[in-house]
Amino acid sequence: MRIICQNNQQAYDVPMGCSLQEVYQQTGLKMDYEPIIARVNNKVEGMHFRLYKPKTIEFLDVTSASGQRTYTRTLFFVLCKAMHDLYNPCTVSIDIPVSNGYYVDMNIGHPVTIEDAGRIRRRMQEIIDAAMPIKRYETTTEEAIRMFEEGGSYSKVKLLKSLGSLYTTYYDLDGYKDYYYGALLTNTRQIYLFGLEKYFDGLLLRIPSREHPAELGEMSHQDKMFGIFKEHHEWQDIVRLRTIGDLNEVVKLGYSSMLIQVSEALQEKKIAQIADEIAKRKGVKLVLIAGPSSSGKTTTCKRLSVQLAVNGIKPVGISLDDYFLDREKSPRDEKGDYDFEHLHALNLPLINEQFTALFRGEEVELPCYDFPTGRSMKSGRKLRLGPKDILVVEGIHALNPELTAQIPEEQKFRVYASALTTILLDNHNYIPTTDNRLLRRIIRDYKYRGVSAQETIRRWPSVRNGENKWIFPYQENANQMFNTAMLFELAVIKRQAEPLLEQVPESCQEYAEAYRLRKFLKYINPIPEDQIPPTSLLREFLGGSSFKY
Repeated sequence: MRIICQNNQQAYDVPMGCSLQEVYQQTGLKMDYEPIIARVNNKVEGMHFRLYKPKTIEFLDVTSASGQRTYTRTLFFVLCKAMHDLYNPCTVSIDIPVSNGYYVDMNIGHPVTIEDAGRIRRRMQEIIDAAMPIKRYETTTEEAIRMFEEGGSYSKVKLLKSLGSLYTTYYDLDGYKDYYYGALLTNTRQIYLFGLEKYFDGLLLRIPSREHPAELGEMSHQDKMFGIFKEHHEWQDIVRLRTIGDLNEVVKLGYSSMLIQVSEALQEKKIAQIADEIAKRKGVKLVLIAGPSSSGKTTTCKRLSVQLAVNGIKPVGISLDDYFLDREKSPRDEKGDYDFEHLHALNLPLINEQFTALFRGEEVELPCYDFPTGRSMKSGRKLRLGPKDILVVEGIHALNPELTAQIPEEQKFRVYASALTTILLDNHNYIPTTDNRLLRRIIRDYKYRGVSAQETIRRWPSVRNGENKWIFPYQENANQMFNTAMLFELAVIKRQAEPLLEQVPESCQEYAEAYRLRKFLKYINPIPEDQIPPTSLLREFLGGSSFKY
């Protein structure tokens, strides 16, 4: 049968039933890094995948998003196998994405030590050096449940029981069996680089940098980020809801309304605590709120403003968008296009001059930016702050020290808001926070901007690059971090997201991501949208909010 390889635009006749690995060898392709996954008719498949019909294939390596996910999942598998060999029985939970790696929570019968980290790392390397094949099998879900019950993998058992599927795939590594919702590598020898360090009371599993695959991602200090994840996990342990299997059980038993009420109350309590802290700091004149795309910054800003008013403070909102420079003065990116996400696309001297004047009690005339013409103009809106007034500013650069460099630190309070997904699929399958935000954005872009899911997916890598450059490096500058994600939200946004994802045509590259997200959402039992209150942060994306946007 004939296949077309998109890497070199060549056609090949290959035997029916051959694997993607065998096809790659036949093509004679030379890639900087070995392909570890492929896009087959715009669906991502592992190199185990066998071909029985003509296909169009693009081989992907670790520099692609799909390739890095596959590499990382396989590292998880090798880590779990090593832990099983060394400490069985033990429990392993691969969880928090932090410090360019993944936090591993584990119970091995004693506190984790540096010696444990070294021992596990050495065993992982032995498994890799042994070039062990990773075998993929399909069996009845009933048999898979029995297998994982015997192995003590109860989070997988609960997940599989909630799915209602007839068959299930699993992977085998030298007799150790595990379940992953995406493809794995075909052999452990394909893992060429990893790191494992003692990290707080667990481990940090480090992966190669996607931009520089020959190097591990740089360890960065993210103690505040780690702390907010741990805080939410402690609450999850109290309500006994750590995985999608737990969530599906709550929905099935009819307790979703109670879960929503408690989650919303917890989020409101956290916002109130932040407002209380701001009120106690008598010198604060400026609240700065930042966060990545679709993190819910706008609703966070509005709900925080309500809680500030409860404390007797009058919040005054200012949009950083009005401080854009004239278009021709904006910096350009590497392609020569205007880079409106660049910090210096904003008039920093004017921001610092006007904010400082306001804090001295002076009156200023705020600017207004005309987007159609790309011109900064005077708005005619004059502002003077009263003794109980506080400026509330929201934007991607809000935590960047250069934005407000001339304003004294004691006058500023910084808040970082992001959708930090803390619920797991099961103990060995984490849910990327970026997937949560992308689903939110797909719904919002379609509902309010008339943008298709295909176009939102196409733009997403560029959005992520901007976040990596302008937002994430400054998140630890925050005085407070606020998690805008809720345990139940994927079950609610599923209903609106799935029809939009189904509209992405199979003939385009974005279909691969749409298909992956659809496949992921099938694990989750839906919750009706009418159970969500009008003040919910989710209403910013779903519609029906009592706030004006």
